[in-house]
Amino acid sequence: MAAPKIILYTNHRCPWAYRAHIALKELGLEFEEVIIDLTKPREPWYLEVNPRGLVPSLSYNGTIIVESAIVSQFLADAHPSHLVAPSNSVEGALQRARIAFFVDTFFNKVQPHFNASTRAANTEEREAASEALVAAVEKDLEPLFAEWTGSGPFFGGSDRLTLAEVLTGSFLLRYLSFSDSEIGLLSAKLPEQLDRTPKFKQWARATVQQGSVNYIYDAKVTADALKAKLGLTTK
Repeated sequence: MAAPKIILYTNHRCPWAYRAHIALKELGLEFEEVIIDLTKPREPWYLEVNPRGLVPSLSYNGTIIVESAIVSQFLADAHPSHLVAPSNSVEGALQRARIAFFVDTFFNKVQPHFNASTRAANTEEREAASEALVAAVEKDLEPLFAEWTGSGPFFGGSDRLTLAEVLTGSFLLRYLSFSDSEIGLLSAKLPEQLDRTPKFKQWARATVQQGSVNYIYDAKVTADALKAKLGLTTK
């Protein structure tokens, strides 16, 4: 089968667009990259590609697919691999359900506290948000790791990345780097606080060490872009 012609409309500083990069790299797919400047109004030609003006957008043999989770799921389905089992078996359907629940828990229970920390007006608010983030991981995510049956470091005990890491990896990069004193968007206490959630911390570290996850990530540049968006002073 001929290789598909893939164009990814993206921005390297956007964690949602980053999901598509991880999926494409893990699947070993060649693609053309078009960078969309998110600091300016979208140009008319891009609104024809994606009327919402968001990234990522994926052109796959001329068909446009939008929204990061949908793009990632499409790529995983179109190119069966280690990322997720096919859904035409009970085992595959269960894995997909478990990944969906895990990712939903991550974004609904934990991510709001990360967002609160980046928007904090002072150190006290930032430390409170970081404590709330760790408490949410401890209560809602850490128990889910006990259900893993494999011995690998990734979702379910897989020895390779799964769709769960595709959908969360770009956010884990920020969790583990934004507490640096040069960035200061998360409490400096966060790395130590995460010792309370050893399984989550081990999983997060294993994920961000993968080349497909970190290959275009620059913590300082990414943080500065976020600070500019939020109207914060950069260092």
